[in-house]
Amino acid sequence: MSFDTFSLDTRILDGVKRAGFTTPTPIQEKAIPVVLQGKDLLGLAQTGTGKTAAFLLPIFQRLMQNPSRKIRALVLAPTRELAEQIHQASADLGRHTGVRSVAIYGGVSKSPQLAAVRRGPEIMVACPGRLLDHLNDRNIDLSHVEVLVLDEADTMCDMGFLPDVKRVIQKLPTQRQTLLFSATMPTEIRQLTQNILTDPVTVQIEANAPAPTVSHALYPVPEGLKRKLLLALLQQTPTGKVVIFTRTKHRAKTLARELEVNNYRVAELQGNLSQSRRQSAMDGFRGGKYDMLVATDIAAHGIDVSEVSHVINFDIPDTVDAYTHRIGRTGRALHTGEAFTLATPDDGLTVRAVERALKSRIERRTLEGFDYGHFSPENQFSQQARPGQPAANGGRPNGAAPRRYVPGRPGSRPPQARDRQPFSEVGNAPQRSARPAASSSQDSPNRGNAPDSRPAPSQSPGRPRPAGGAGANRHPRSRGFAAPGRSSS
Repeated sequence: MSFDTFSLDTRILDGVKRAGFTTPTPIQEKAIPVVLQGKDLLGLAQTGTGKTAAFLLPIFQRLMQNPSRKIRALVLAPTRELAEQIHQASADLGRHTGVRSVAIYGGVSKSPQLAAVRRGPEIMVACPGRLLDHLNDRNIDLSHVEVLVLDEADTMCDMGFLPDVKRVIQKLPTQRQTLLFSATMPTEIRQLTQNILTDPVTVQIEANAPAPTVSHALYPVPEGLKRKLLLALLQQTPTGKVVIFTRTKHRAKTLARELEVNNYRVAELQGNLSQSRRQSAMDGFRGGKYDMLVATDIAAHGIDVSEVSHVINFDIPDTVDAYTHRIGRTGRALHTGEAFTLATPDDGLTVRAVERALKSRIERRTLEGFDYGHFSPENQFSQQARPGQPAANGGRPNGAAPRRYVPGRPGSRPPQARDRQPFSEVGNAPQRSARPAASSSQDSPNRGNAPDSRPAPSQSPGRPRPAGGAGANRHPRSRGFAAPGRSSS
């Protein structure tokens, strides 16, 4: 199937061709005809599946039929990075259409944004909070909006933006087309879809599971040895670009500094940074100035870099949904990738929840030559149940009783939140071959397949094995190294 099948304007197809897209991804193949028909849409798809183009291309087609200088399409996104990413995608794909877009988000001055609005864009990509500020100041008119898009609706729910989203919707015409995209379907999003969608067509590609091209590995470690293990792991593991996730902004900051001291080219991405520093970090990571990005969950939404070969959970996430979003930074559009999680003995509940979502047991590994002291990694999580089966002793190693949560006690954490139930069974992901790790272009799920694409590494359910293997003695920043699944340039 080709994009010609959709009967899009030739100027749109020119932009698609210039962007390097060859064939539609599954979400594009299913969603574009629905949107072109003017129907409401519920799109269940993860990041990296090509959903941005799935709603932008038919919006271009609609807006080109009756050009105006009014805001006719509104896209709401949870983070500044994602809003900027969609805005840039609009500029790239719509370069020949004459349709202009503007990005509205906090952390920067309002004046340049208002100046851009006065130039008459027809597409507005906005974060709910900053948009409400402009609406309250009566700087923006949304009375001509014909299409509303809610992107990563579940993330907006997690971040507490749903009240702001509902206030924005109240400012819109009731007669409009509404498109809602979400990777998961928590109760709040289900209720929202019932209130704002009219006879929607549901298109499902993925449902609450990491991409099948990602291999997963668990490194049991005590909390006090995490940093040493991370440094040793990076020394032994050949990598492309790496995203490291931490639970807190402070830890992201201190860990990035420690990696920098150890001569890694690293940037941090966390909520306390100004927008200019966040943008600089992302630009540097995409452009090759940095090889590593240490990020928190919220700040990482919008990371769209196809050359990420590894995601490392320095802190295990609290929910399966958070794990899915994190791991979505690698293995994008069937690129192969690896996900490493440094897990402490207190992380058993989340480990079991993730394994249920993966429908397989995560491989346990030990790092060859690393001094674990009196800690025995091979004995951790040994009582894990098979996916879907109950675990003895709450999944604690050696039958130990679960630690009680005591507020204020160092290392004491509240029980992990239960993972959300997937909307239904997981669908198939779009296929795309790997590209050389040396390139720095944005993720493009539509690019053609290469004959030498390799499948994701298999996951062994056996006992922990040493990291590395073939090529493990190569330095992670050695010239010419290609990330797993990519050919060396």
